[in-house]
Amino acid sequence: MQPRILFEAPVYTMEAAVLAAANGVDRLELCADYGEGGTSPSAGLLKTIKANVSVPVFVMIRPRGGDFVYSDPELQAMEEDIRILGEQGADGFVLGVLHPSGQVNEPACAALLAAAGEKPCTFHRAFDLIPDKLSALEHIISLGFQRILSSGGGNRVSEGLPVLQQVMRQAMGRIVLMPGGGLTTEDLRPLYQTGHLREVHRSCKRLRTSNGRQVNPPVRLSLLDETEGKILTVDPDLVRSFRKSLDGLPGDLC
Repeated sequence: MQPRILFEAPVYTMEAAVLAAANGVDRLELCADYGEGGTSPSAGLLKTIKANVSVPVFVMIRPRGGDFVYSDPELQAMEEDIRILGEQGADGFVLGVLHPSGQVNEPACAALLAAAGEKPCTFHRAFDLIPDKLSALEHIISLGFQRILSSGGGNRVSEGLPVLQQVMRQAMGRIVLMPGGGLTTEDLRPLYQTGHLREVHRSCKRLRTSNGRQVNPPVRLSLLDETEGKILTVDPDLVRSFRKSLDGLPGDLC
């Protein structure tokens, strides 16, 4: 029997975490700063989420947005975040460091993995910025990462699908390749047909209107138009629908 495909969802709020876990998500990726694509969340939020959900919570370790090339003090801050967030119950970490050339910064990654100890680590979508992904794959495996989150180098999985399929086949199960980044139900068939689809990453996000009644249009609190006056959460119906599609593999799609 085909093993259940693990469904991970990135979440940024308490509300999103609880809804995702209650409607079919198997693991949460906890982040802060949606506009930057995810940075390290607060220890308080992690601790409270862990008290309210039963699924594992992996935590983003990223001190800022912009790129994945970090100074020594930033790397020290990342190690400290791993220590603090690990103490608050993080089940794993999501991280990645690159050289300015776009290659994997192996010494920096090795130091962060050492800080994580036995807790599993995911190499995040910094992988999508690496020019030679097949070579990088081997370095990431040798470092000891358990999985790679990738869209195949595209803005969406559908755009990077051929590369993602190639990387999944080269990995041959030595590391989990977790497709993510605009992933849709339509992407599942070609990914499943590689024979190596074990985990997927999809946000199923929605923005709901704030319950706050004191709205002053000239005052802007967000740099993103789409999030101004909105609360980032997840759509339970979309989570359940996607879980059903995953559980239908291979019968419904192959």
